[in-house]
Amino acid sequence: MSSQPASPRRIQRPDSATDSASAVYELLGSMLRRVPRDMSLTSLSTLSTLDRTGPRRITDLAAIEGVTQPSVTALVTALERSGLVERQSDPTDKRVALVALTPDGLDYLQNRRRAGAEAFAQLIGKLPADEAAALAAAIPALQRLRDLDNEERDPGGRAPGGRRTPE
Repeated sequence: MSSQPASPRRIQRPDSATDSASAVYELLGSMLRRVPRDMSLTSLSTLSTLDRTGPRRITDLAAIEGVTQPSVTALVTALERSGLVERQSDPTDKRVALVALTPDGLDYLQNRRRAGAEAFAQLIGKLPADEAAALAAAIPALQRLRDLDNEERDPGGRAPGGRRTPE
């Protein structure tokens, strides 16, 4: 009876786009699990979209978040009850309601971002200086990736009366 030795794991250098993407994706998943969560990721993403783009129609939010309009309607209702968003009249079309972030919603989102950044900072603090410097050097590329993602999710880049997405 012959047994085959277990194949050793290949150690690959993180020099390809796939390796980089995989490392970032796995790290983000880990960070999301590290910070306590009291609402769904879709709710957090919706708040972030409203912060980034300004007030939006429910149909726009559904398209940007990749969920159905009835789901976004229910989500907005729950966020509205929590005081994190409010419905406003569209100044260009009085028949339409826009969903906007409230000051409490902005505070909540900023606190969540701060907690996430602190969790990352704690991990970065455990890196050797040269690796921390390499991460710092990658900040412009990471910011550009974020901007590209924003552009793909919201090609128009503007909400009625909203801010322009970062370029």
